[in-house]
Amino acid sequence: MEARVARLESDVAHVRTDIAEIKTDLRALRTRMDEKFDRLESKFDAKFDSFESKVDARFDTHESKFDRLEAKLDRKFAWLLSLQLATTAGILGAMARGFGWL
Repeated sequence: MEARVARLESDVAHVRTDIAEIKTDLRALRTRMDEKFDRLESKFDAKFDSFESKVDARFDTHESKFDRLEAKLDRKFAWLLSLQLATTAGILGAMARGFGWL
């Protein structure tokens, strides 16, 4: 019986050493993975910042075009509004003349 207990104690000691080695390896792996993820994150941040600055630059170049288009549309809207007011005034004048209001 004591031989079996001694063998079990020996096996448990080996299991403990193996677990300790696994823990050490796992900690080292976790450290390496954290470093790799940090590097990858910094690369993505740099790429994203570069992309963001390119997009901002493109929008800035087109901003003046949008401003010119907006000014052109404002002029056309004002012209159409005055045309519609003139047409409405003409129709009302014709109606007033026809109904004898004037």
